[in-house]
Amino acid sequence: MATITKTNRGTWSFLSYIRRHEKKTCTLTCARNNKLSQQSRFYSSSGKKNVNSRQYCLNLIQKYDHENFLCTLLYPKSAREAAIAIKAFNVEIAQVQDVVTDKQRGAMRMVFWRDTIEKVYQGSPPQTPIALELAKVISEHKLTKQWFMRSIDARANRLEIDSFKSVNDLEDYCENSVSSVMYLMLESLGIKDLHADHAASHIGRAHGLVTYLRAIPFNTSRGRVNLPTDLLIKYGVSQEDVYRGKKPELVNDIVYDIASVAIQHLRTARSLKKDVPKSAVPTFLNTVICEKYLTDIQQAGFNVFDTKLQRKNGLLPIQLLLQRMKRTY
Repeated sequence: MATITKTNRGTWSFLSYIRRHEKKTCTLTCARNNKLSQQSRFYSSSGKKNVNSRQYCLNLIQKYDHENFLCTLLYPKSAREAAIAIKAFNVEIAQVQDVVTDKQRGAMRMVFWRDTIEKVYQGSPPQTPIALELAKVISEHKLTKQWFMRSIDARANRLEIDSFKSVNDLEDYCENSVSSVMYLMLESLGIKDLHADHAASHIGRAHGLVTYLRAIPFNTSRGRVNLPTDLLIKYGVSQEDVYRGKKPELVNDIVYDIASVAIQHLRTARSLKKDVPKSAVPTFLNTVICEKYLTDIQQAGFNVFDTKLQRKNGLLPIQLLLQRMKRTY
């Protein structure tokens, strides 16, 4: 039997944790009413918690953002609780667009989250799992309110538009929605560094663009074609063409242009490595996710509808762990 040293003990623990959670059935359901019902049961009539708020947040991330769930498990213990709360918050507001039936309901959910953040910073958080977790970590890590609000505003504005006018608009959306969360993650580590912020901005944009590309098949299946208008015009492709599967080579060209922008952001972020504190690496583990998808889509000829791109990466836990051990991104 192999001896578990100080180094590989952490590796063994992480992988064992992954195996346990892979076998576990999530207690959360996809239906919004069931989800809200679970939150309403968070407190019993006696006022005692029925479930642990931290575990609720962790389950939420695991079910709806499994890749970031894995990244979170590799966060330093001192900041892991903050990472879980921040990412659970992000999952909640990111889901709004997919679960609401109309824009008005979506806008109401965003108003709820603005009010929630306001109340958290006022010291009177709503009695819901995510709000309570945020209240703890915001107080402990002195997280900046602006980044929460900017992320909410970006998601709220996204509900009001059917498609982006340009790639630049799409990049701005990624900066406001994804990079803002990364700034919070850096703050949870106690990092206040201009180079780290600069890298986070580019990585957030790259990850946002990758997430956008990965969502195209799902959105198209629901009749939502939101490719940037400037690229549709550039290549002479209509939304109907995309929806009907017409002009596939030209659609691939559009995907190529967007993927190229993501690759450039990733390269720019990596060019800053020598100036970025090593302690920021856990925040940037999502570069592994970005690089894997961008490599795969290139091999697929930038056909975003290739079913191979939808396959789960079974090696991701190992890849993330190796990146974490190398202390690089």
